[in-house]
Amino acid sequence: MKGKRQLNDQERQAYLDGLKRYHQKGIPIYIDDEEMKETEWGKIFEIQDDGSFYMSDYVGAETGNLTEIRFDKVKNI
Repeated sequence: MKGKRQLNDQERQAYLDGLKRYHQKGIPIYIDDEEMKETEWGKIFEIQDDGSFYMSDYVGAETGNLTEIRFDKVKNI
């Protein structure tokens, strides 16, 4: 991604640890509309050859009651 700094391994692990804490509290993690196992969460950091990447959406956060975390692939235009 042009102009964007990618996370280093320590930052990625810290982010995944945060997702794990939410998941342990019953918050499902979806990637491309499918609930994924923890072992597959690392794919959210992948940037594709076409420039697409994953963007997060914290569903319910605006009401104060987080219900799910979604990651959907978006294309960098």
